[in-house]
Amino acid sequence: MNSIPKSKPLLFLFFLFLCLFLLPCLSYTNNKASNSNTTNSTIPHQFKEAPQFYNSPTCPTITTDIDENHNNDKYICSDETIHVAMTLDITYIRGSMAAILSVLQHSSCPENIFFHFICSSNTSLLSNTISKSFPYLKFQVYNFDNSIVSGLISTSIRSALDCPLNYARSYLANLIPLCVQRVVYLDSDLILVDDIAKLAATELGQDENTVLAAPQYCNANFTSYFTPTFWSNPSLSLTFANREACYFNTGVMVIDLVRWRSGDYTTKIEEWMELQKRMRIYELGSLPPFLLVFAGNIVSVDHRWNQHGLGGDNFRGLCRDLHPGPVSLLHWSGKGKPWVRLDANRPCPLDALWAPYDLLQTPFSFDS
Repeated sequence: MNSIPKSKPLLFLFFLFLCLFLLPCLSYTNNKASNSNTTNSTIPHQFKEAPQFYNSPTCPTITTDIDENHNNDKYICSDETIHVAMTLDITYIRGSMAAILSVLQHSSCPENIFFHFICSSNTSLLSNTISKSFPYLKFQVYNFDNSIVSGLISTSIRSALDCPLNYARSYLANLIPLCVQRVVYLDSDLILVDDIAKLAATELGQDENTVLAAPQYCNANFTSYFTPTFWSNPSLSLTFANREACYFNTGVMVIDLVRWRSGDYTTKIEEWMELQKRMRIYELGSLPPFLLVFAGNIVSVDHRWNQHGLGGDNFRGLCRDLHPGPVSLLHWSGKGKPWVRLDANRPCPLDALWAPYDLLQTPFSFDS
C-alpha cells in the first residue's frame, strides 16, 4: 500500500477528522431535519370502519351518474342532496371521524348527504383515512391555501385559534362548486343526535341580506367580544346601530352560498381582519369578524342545535353542564376536547356521550 506523503500529514489528519466525526454529525442532522418535515405526514391513530347506513323508504332518490373517472358533479348539484362542510387536519381527525359518524347514524337519508372537506395539508392522507373508515361516503376534498389568510390573522387569546384552517369557513363559497346553493358548516368537536336534514331545511326567508342561520345567545355579554378600542371609536361602534346584535357560535351554521357570493361576504370579513391588523378591536380569532358582518342579520335556530361550550373556556377547559332544554347537537367548543380528556383518564361526565362515536382502533377493541 502506498505510504502517506510526509509533506502532507496535516492535510491527511484533516480529512480523517472529517470522515470520522463531521460527516456522521451532518448525516444525523439531515435525518433529523427530514424527520421534522414529515412529522405531520402520518396519522398517529388507526380507525375502525364505520357501518354502512341506508336511506329510509321515504327518502328522495338522487341519480348519481358517477362515471368511471369518479366525476360526481351531477350528484353534488342535485337539489335533493344535503351538503355538509367541515375542515380536516391531523390534530382534529379523531373528532372529525366521530362527527361524521354521528351525522350518518342519526340521518333518515344518509345516502343523500355529501361532505365537503377542507384541508390545508396532508390532503391525500386525510382523504384516504376517511375512505377507509367510510368506504361508502360521498365526499370531496378541497385544498385550502393558508397563504390566502395567514397575512390577515392576528394573534388571539389561544394559539389554536390562530390556525389558518380555522378561517376556511369564510372561504367556503370560493371552494365549493357553484351549483351548491346551501351548506351546513360543522366544527370537528361535536356530535349530532338528531337528523341533520332538519337543520339543513332551516328557512332563511326572502331577504337577500340574510345569508346564514345559527343559534343565537342574546343573554351573552356581546360587548365582551370586542376591545375598549372598538367601543370607544364612534365610527366603529356604530357598526351595530339598528341591528339587534347577539352572539352566535360559528361552529354550526346553515349558509346560503348563493347570497354569500352575491354579497361578496368573504371580502367584508377580510376588511375587518385588515383593520384588526392596524388596531386591536377584538381578541378571539375567527369569530369576531363573523359577528361584525352578520350579528343581528341572521335567522335564529333553536338552541338544541348547538349545545356549545362543553369544552370549557379557552384557558382551562373545565367541565360544564348542558344548557337547559332539548339537545340535537353537542359541541365541545373551548379548550377541553373529549378525546384528549378520555385518553388522559380525566373525562368530564358529558364526554361519555361522545365516546360511542369514537372510531379509534385500540388493541383491545373488537369489530362486531
